[in-house]
Amino acid sequence: MSQSLPGVLDDGAWDIPARLNMAAQCLAGPSSQTAIIDLTGEGRRDVSFAALAAMTDGLARALLAKVQAGDRVGVLLSQSPWCAAAHLAIWKIGAISVPLFKLFKRDALSSRVTDAGCEVVLTDVEGTALLGDLAEAWIADQVGVGGSDVPFADTGPDDPAVLIYTSGTTGSPKGALHGHRMLTGHLPGVAMSHDFLGQPEDCLWTPADWAWIGGLFDVAMPGLALGVPVVAARMAKFTPEGCCDVIKRGGVRNVFFPPTALRMLKAADVSVAGLRSVASGGEPLGAEMLAWGRRAFGLEINEFYGQTECNMIASSCGAAFKAMPGAIGKAVTGHQLAVLDAQGQESDGEGDIAVRRGSASMMLEYWQRPDETAQKYRGNWMLTGDRGIWEGDFLRFVGREDDVITSAGYRIGPAEIEDCLLTHPQVATCGVVGKPDALRTEVVKAYVVRKVGAEVTAEMLQAWVKERLASYSYPREIEFLDALPMTVTGKVIRRELKARAAREVEGQT
Repeated sequence: MSQSLPGVLDDGAWDIPARLNMAAQCLAGPSSQTAIIDLTGEGRRDVSFAALAAMTDGLARALLAKVQAGDRVGVLLSQSPWCAAAHLAIWKIGAISVPLFKLFKRDALSSRVTDAGCEVVLTDVEGTALLGDLAEAWIADQVGVGGSDVPFADTGPDDPAVLIYTSGTTGSPKGALHGHRMLTGHLPGVAMSHDFLGQPEDCLWTPADWAWIGGLFDVAMPGLALGVPVVAARMAKFTPEGCCDVIKRGGVRNVFFPPTALRMLKAADVSVAGLRSVASGGEPLGAEMLAWGRRAFGLEINEFYGQTECNMIASSCGAAFKAMPGAIGKAVTGHQLAVLDAQGQESDGEGDIAVRRGSASMMLEYWQRPDETAQKYRGNWMLTGDRGIWEGDFLRFVGREDDVITSAGYRIGPAEIEDCLLTHPQVATCGVVGKPDALRTEVVKAYVVRKVGAEVTAEMLQAWVKERLASYSYPREIEFLDALPMTVTGKVIRRELKARAAREVEGQT
């Protein structure tokens, strides 16, 4: 590396003080400096660090009347200065924020709000309607209380700060509980993926929602902590035209694009001038996409890797080394990575990608799931659930061990969709898998066995899921079968369904 990285010392050790509060990290910028460029309304509004701190304190004063340290508070807001202020206010008083997604429907919201035990959710008018009676909904831009400055809670690096739910790849979604060191753990990887973020005129944006770890901790909070203006913009649906408009109006120089967004830009033959860095994560892009990126952006797309439980642990960095197509980069300084064999020993061959305990971005635990927390570890290593292989000091991603579906940048757990389908009175059993798709990476496909005499249609089941989970996770394809492949213990053999789905697209371009 030709430059030092934030969050780590020169010897690669983490630079974490004994007392640490993420809100203080994010509000340390000069008071008059722009923190967030707000494009959510008409025109452009620059929100200074002083203004963001005032918004944060107003919410913090209101929360202190009801919320204690350690309580969980939901945040159901799209990209906006109020979304940032909501999280900061919760962390400032020592409570735990729970990011929630606006595209979630009743069942998806209920499972997370109930599991987390959120009595209060900071939201807006739209979110209030989505929540119904699940929790007490406070409209963030209306509940602020005036008064003197609110002190930062005396928290340490391992005190809980944020509870982010995974995609529910096995069973219901699990809450990954993170401490106040989480932001520090993201900083070196975020800086690497943007060719040493923090250069003059840098300005950061992503089309990814701030309800996900990729939007909140790969962009919004690291940008604030590093003093890089963050653009907040709402795109109900990603389009190349809308993307270019945000970049132009916001003066964006640094973008995190999910792979699907890149594919849509490529399909539309869109070139974007003036960017200094483009980062992408979620799946390997391949040589063709990287080559297109050089032509379209005039720079190298930096791929990075991580997951909700331990994020930004590997990255490319075009300013420091040439990318290797198909690889997910090198280990980020501060994170120790390994590929483990079946005996849990470090291996030069294909094996389980793992990260050593001590990583600052590693979760504290799965919320109220001690058994599943223990299963996530093998000795001193946390297993990512992905398979990989070393090629020199580059880590190549081989595939996922679990059944998570990657569709249009979203990680979707099949179990939650199966559970939803099984609540339909005419469904006997079902299996949900990802079917390869050229644009979305995968589409959600459900194989369904109807109950005897049932006449339910694919359209009826699609509407059933849309109304209960998230609009992006409904099965785009449903096929009715007489029986599903099952184990002797009665579990659906998803790998056989995945193989069947893959055969359906053989020969397609």
